Amino acid sequence: MASPDIQICEVGPRDGLQNAKHLMPTEAKKVWISALAAAGVTEIEVGSFVPPKLIPAMADTGELVAHGRSIAGLTVVALAPNLKGFQCALEAGAHKVTFPVSASRAHSQSNVRMSPEDMIAQVRQCVVLRDAQPSNRRPQIEGAVATAFGCTLQGAVSEDDVVRFATLLAEAGCDAVALADTVGYGNPAQVKRVFRRVREAVGRRLEGAHFHNTRGLGLANALAAYEEGVRSFDSSMGGLGGCPFAPGASGNVITEDLVFMFEAMGVSTGIDLEKLFKAREVMVQALPGEPVYGHTAMAGLPKGFRQAA
Repeated sequence: MASPDIQICEVGPRDGLQNAKHLMPTEAKKVWISALAAAGVTEIEVGSFVPPKLIPAMADTGELVAHGRSIAGLTVVALAPNLKGFQCALEAGAHKVTFPVSASRAHSQSNVRMSPEDMIAQVRQCVVLRDAQPSNRRPQIEGAVATAFGCTLQGAVSEDDVVRFATLLAEAGCDAVALADTVGYGNPAQVKRVFRRVREAVGRRLEGAHFHNTRGLGLANALAAYEEGVRSFDSSMGGLGGCPFAPGASGNVITEDLVFMFEAMGVSTGIDLEKLFKAREVMVQALPGEPVYGHTAMAGLPKGFRQAA
């Protein structure tokens, strides 16, 4: 079977649930993760290694990493905000660890209680620790430049700072660099410009895009990033998500709509939409009363629609 044209990482179990009003039981999370994998999702961010008192929804991340590792072919991703979190991710056996480094100093202090430079210093320590492990226990490390297109706390974010922090993350030894529109401020022209500048600085290390649909531009921004050569995207089923430490950071790009957009364009995702809708049902049942979104799931697939080969 041919490899898909793009990679979609489902971040609902982490970015979606960390801001949800209701807690999803651990067993329900496992069923949801399994249903996502059965639909063809090959990369899932299952949680974050943060103090449970800060984000109670993430208290079971270690157990979810273990569950994800039991699913053949699934890349299990976890977020870590510091060295301690990375040590937990390493112990749990995550395949990939993402570090959020905010280009906004105000958001960085609110989110991780550190400056961006301090956060990058933590990433350097984590790379050294990772490289000291046996080869079969070395997770990929992704440095994600958060609030790369604006911040609800700081306002405008310097594009020069975005380029500088992305470069520092690449130089620190990150396997991949991503840009995140944490609060949904970006627009397609800005997305193209910033991704182009960062790619000129770090080359192939720039892999991922993480967009929020706060002002309805999530899909447009994803398409703009795709046109700039990005082939790895984060999204959240039902549009769940947001950052609890960034006021006004509402839902992520909707996985079902993102998959449909690319498949309708003839760009293969490797994800079966009908099975994805079944995974959505699992999520909705496990989060009664939680608002969920998604035009494609609600309208259904067009008559005669065929997914990309």
